[in-house]
Amino acid sequence: MSKDKKDMVCSFCGRDEESVEKLISGPNAYICDKCVRLCLDIVDKKPKEEGASKEQKELVVLKPKQIKDRLDEYIIGQITAKRTISVAVYNHYKRIRAIDQKHNIEYSKSNVLLLGPTGSGKTLIARTLARILDVPFAIADATTLTEAGYVGEDVENIILRLVQNADYDIQRAERGIIYIDEIDKLRKTTGNVSITRDVSGEGVQQSLLKIVEGTTANIPPKGGRKHPNQEYLKVNTENILFIVGGAFVGLDKLIAKRLGKGVIGFDAVEKRDFDPTEVNYLYSKVEIEDLIEFGIIPEFIGRFNSIANFNELTLEDLVIILTQPKHAIISQYTSLFAEDGVELTFTEDALQAIAFKAKKAGTGARALRMIVENLLINLMYEVPSDPSIKEIVINEDTVNGLEDPIIKRTDTA
Repeated sequence: MSKDKKDMVCSFCGRDEESVEKLISGPNAYICDKCVRLCLDIVDKKPKEEGASKEQKELVVLKPKQIKDRLDEYIIGQITAKRTISVAVYNHYKRIRAIDQKHNIEYSKSNVLLLGPTGSGKTLIARTLARILDVPFAIADATTLTEAGYVGEDVENIILRLVQNADYDIQRAERGIIYIDEIDKLRKTTGNVSITRDVSGEGVQQSLLKIVEGTTANIPPKGGRKHPNQEYLKVNTENILFIVGGAFVGLDKLIAKRLGKGVIGFDAVEKRDFDPTEVNYLYSKVEIEDLIEFGIIPEFIGRFNSIANFNELTLEDLVIILTQPKHAIISQYTSLFAEDGVELTFTEDALQAIAFKAKKAGTGARALRMIVENLLINLMYEVPSDPSIKEIVINEDTVNGLEDPIIKRTDTA
């Protein structure tokens, strides 16, 4: 029986018989001459690529000062945190190089714990590290994770995300970076033993232990739940750098209590407000016992030898973030308007007002882009259709909603 012509298409590229020179048929499938040639090219190149990967096995490790200098281009402030992370990353990849070169001394794996207020740069520093080191990077939100077998995302799916970002190059993925955000949300719900399972708290911490320390994980190629007789990708997590971060709200009070800084009285501690400088100081004095009291299990904390605390951003920091880093927010928007032939200018007072609104929002640098976007949204709608506009000035009153932006046109002085 002959197949209908409309069904005769290449099973790989979807081209029909008229679009190719030859269409080869097989049992319930077709392949065109173009795909055959492509497959031959892939087969021919494979031995060369394998040989190249062996030649490139020597790992180039940036020195701590070089890593920090690169981080300075994107992240404002946080000097102590950047130094701590730079040393941790340098030692981690130096350890991998020692394994490659088969040194006699085996170095312990060192993962990194970041703690500090939201919007202080924890996620950005992890992303930037991956870009600097040119390694695969994956990010996960701890609040979506559950123990295997429960509704939610299995912890091993984080590894799959890294493998996917490495284009399924397992060897490259095994030297990547995984960042798990909101790790503080996995705190134990109670200090006492409970008869019910804490599947999104302590249970997830237990599930993360092995992959963070180093194990060979069996990952379903397409994610989801594991099934019998399913093929798995074997990924060794021993050389994957795990960075976890969280705001750890309330941790400062536990540290203050340990240091004896609490005010004596019935409810004096609860009513006391630490100023940002003192909170930053308290976070810098964090110890393992504080994190355990907070609700992180000792076995999990033991996998993180480096702890970097991020300070709350000041008004000055927020103004600098707006204007100075690579891909600064103001630079991005001025470039967008410049493509339409319009010069966009922010006065110094306007930048201070934007920073003040972001500080008031309490979400750190995250609020900056939203404030600027809302400020310019109507202008970005009008400008492309109005060629008479040549310059726009944003001042403090514009930011505070007291007056419209100053618009200069070709027909006005």
